[in-house]
Amino acid sequence: MSLIEWDDKFSIGVAAVDHEHRELIGLVNEAHDRLMYTGKDNEAMNFLGEIFVRISAHFALEEQFMRVKNYDFYDAHKADHERLLDEIRDIMDDYEDEAFFSEAQFANQLRMWFTEHFRTHDARLHRRLD
Repeated sequence: MSLIEWDDKFSIGVAAVDHEHRELIGLVNEAHDRLMYTGKDNEAMNFLGEIFVRISAHFALEEQFMRVKNYDFYDAHKADHERLLDEIRDIMDDYEDEAFFSEAQFANQLRMWFTEHFRTHDARLHRRLD
């Protein structure tokens, strides 16, 4: 079962960004499945690293787009991106250190962040640039 289902309200109207949003949702869903059903192993840690790299690359694309368009809420939007990246790094550190790690908590954190970010920051970006 998917953790996050794509919804057209997540679209910001920029084909490259919307395509990456769909891919990131797929990646988050795959991470959820792997972590919930395969348990702790090196493959799961590598996959967390892949999520971090791909999300970072997506944020760089989106931030470049916002700079080109002189987006007035760039700083707040970028700060929210940085917050998620910090959270993912913390999760990876906990996972690697075999500290407390809850697959369900990780999944819920990603689901909440993505849906809230799409609903607020990305929706505002879309409205502002229409």
